[in-house]
Amino acid sequence: MLSADTDYKDGSDSAVRNTKATYTQVIAFGFLIIILVGSALLCLPISSKSHEWTSFFDSLFTATSATCVTGLVLYDTYSHWSVFGQIVILLMIQIGGIGFMSLITIVSIFMGRRISLHERKLIMQSAGNTKLSGMIQLVKRLIFGTVLFEAAGAVLLAVRFCPDMGLGTGIYNAIFHSVSAFCNAGFDLMGRFEPGSSLMHYQNDVLVNFTVCVLILIGGLGFMVWSNIMSVGLNYHKYSLHTKIVLSATVFLVVIPTILFFVFERSNSFAGMSLQNQWLHSLFQAVTPRTAGFNTVDLSALSESGNLLTTVLMLIGGSPGSTSGGIKTTTIVVMLLTTIASARHNNQVEIFKRRLSENTLRQASAICSIYLTAVIASTLFICAIEPYQMKQILFEVSSAIGTVGLTTGITSSLSGISQAVLIILMYAGRVGGLSLMLVLAEKRKQVALMRPMEDILIG
Repeated sequence: MLSADTDYKDGSDSAVRNTKATYTQVIAFGFLIIILVGSALLCLPISSKSHEWTSFFDSLFTATSATCVTGLVLYDTYSHWSVFGQIVILLMIQIGGIGFMSLITIVSIFMGRRISLHERKLIMQSAGNTKLSGMIQLVKRLIFGTVLFEAAGAVLLAVRFCPDMGLGTGIYNAIFHSVSAFCNAGFDLMGRFEPGSSLMHYQNDVLVNFTVCVLILIGGLGFMVWSNIMSVGLNYHKYSLHTKIVLSATVFLVVIPTILFFVFERSNSFAGMSLQNQWLHSLFQAVTPRTAGFNTVDLSALSESGNLLTTVLMLIGGSPGSTSGGIKTTTIVVMLLTTIASARHNNQVEIFKRRLSENTLRQASAICSIYLTAVIASTLFICAIEPYQMKQILFEVSSAIGTVGLTTGITSSLSGISQAVLIILMYAGRVGGLSLMLVLAEKRKQVALMRPMEDILIG
């Protein structure tokens, strides 16, 4: 029997060429199926603590938030959902985090079934990879890394949760929050202390804060980065260009915002805290908007600068092919490099002694434009029909499309149509940026016609 990682051609690939559905459409449709199935399950009386039916719209909102690893909720997860409902949410978070194609692939491997060329291409696009070779090995590393990091996080969190909640409940909560943090989902069960409080009960606990931060960062690096590091170890010079950019951007987006939050909030939302706790909260607040959705302070108490910085970080998000959402770190880096190159009248965009392709530059520009257009249009629309301040609505919209889950507390108070907009944004945020990139990368028939060129004024 052929090994799971053997490359070959079969009839399935020719079948794909004859179908109207693209690989991107299959991935987007797959996420939609998971959301609808999850919504149906959450509707059931067994899913709520009151054993009553939950409306389909509210269930749809929760299922979309879980599958798209966002974290925005209409009900407190602990107070409203039963253990069955919580497990359904946890499964959707896990599937949404690692990608449903990765899950299907690993099940196929365990069953001894061969992976077709069509399925390999779906895995490649689902994982955000650019090469078809070695995809099965990448999925194996993905699953191994996911289990390892989530298990390690659960053990560390259990050290704190078990004494507070009891052995069984503590372990269950440790697993739930470890998966939620690693998948950048932001769902929590801390409603047992106070509904909607997230991790504020452990706001000064160094172990809980650092464990959650590390899980968020590792989950947000991306599967290609994991695989690259596992292949060459800690030899930075041998890392791929993608890995170097992701690691550099991640360090920058942790260090600089941490310092800025300390400066902005020490006399505002961090007032009265010890110096150590102020730095701890600054670090947590710098990490969680990209794109986890946990909070250890009241976000409505943030200063104007802190609120804006959080919004910017939510829009940037994590890295491609990871459990996080947002515009992505590499996209932002490419846009900044393009701006610098343009200012210097340089026709080439270079980084780490490598030149970026024109196609990469166009894709980055398109993704930024689509995200910003969606944010502005959604904010204008919701502002027109809701009584809240623009900064609150912009925060909510950015949190939805960035699949973050942070909120100033207005989610459940919004009208049904505004919540529907957030559902669309959460779904688009999980598959939209990747889908756009893939659609632009697809080869289409070009018309053999070149129009006359003419310059216009720019800037």
